[in-house]
Amino acid sequence: MGLSTSSETMPELGLLDTAGILRRPGVSPERTSSGLGWEHAYVSTQREQPYHATFEAAPTHLLILHLGGPVTVRRRISRSMRAQRIPAGGIFLHPAGRALDVELQGGLDTVHLYLSDSVLQEAHGEGGTVELAEELGSSDPLIEQLVLALDGVVRLREPSARTYVDHLLGTLAAQLARAHATGRPVDRDSAASGLTSRQLMSARELMETRLSEPLPVAELASAAGLSASQFSRQFRASTGKSPHQFLLQLRLDHARRLLRTTTLPIADLAAHCGFSHQEHLTRVMRAKLGTTPAAFRRAC
Repeated sequence: MGLSTSSETMPELGLLDTAGILRRPGVSPERTSSGLGWEHAYVSTQREQPYHATFEAAPTHLLILHLGGPVTVRRRISRSMRAQRIPAGGIFLHPAGRALDVELQGGLDTVHLYLSDSVLQEAHGEGGTVELAEELGSSDPLIEQLVLALDGVVRLREPSARTYVDHLLGTLAAQLARAHATGRPVDRDSAASGLTSRQLMSARELMETRLSEPLPVAELASAAGLSASQFSRQFRASTGKSPHQFLLQLRLDHARRLLRTTTLPIADLAAHCGFSHQEHLTRVMRAKLGTTPAAFRRAC
């Protein structure tokens, strides 16, 4: 998917096109896309210290990927403040053109992606415009991998990778328009039989807290106030996966993050992520990703 440009070279997005979070004193940038000539996106990876501030509306959409956690974040949505304990891999989404009132309650490593609205609308490709939702602690493995891939280009300082970057941005914008827009279509049958957002959040938080332990469906069901059979049926309606499949994906996602960011021995890492042994992790990674833990770590 390509990105349209005018006949004249557009200026690259930079710090002044952002919401202002990255201009605070408590931010320690490790790398940014400045100097790479990206007209449609600005990417910055950094350590953020706790803060509470209000920022004026920015012309770009803001997507924050949490590299660590869990950490509690509070933000104003509509007229009320909402809090969410966000794990590593969670995303924070804020649409362009809106002021932002947010509080980070702990130190955190993040990747910020600021995206021009033109890319989002082009990716939408349908009648009318698409508007992004205000999200706090969402999970989207595809978005996570696309942001990490863009960060990888920044890390390697690859000015020649423009076609690749345009492809990544187009795919990311399409996923945002498809899965993270306001007023997106709802499957009424699933909505009628699925979990409430609070039930789903309770189940997910329990899974993340008990990631390395055996976790019976009955305990998940109890956290949601349902019987085991009700919970399993409604969980699948809400997520498209059984509780076991969803938990396995969380464990795999956590294993990938640890393989990418630590030197922990693979056998210890597997146990830490809830796999019964190293061979179990290897079998799951090969089936899901077509690779092994050792090969995945070497490629990072």
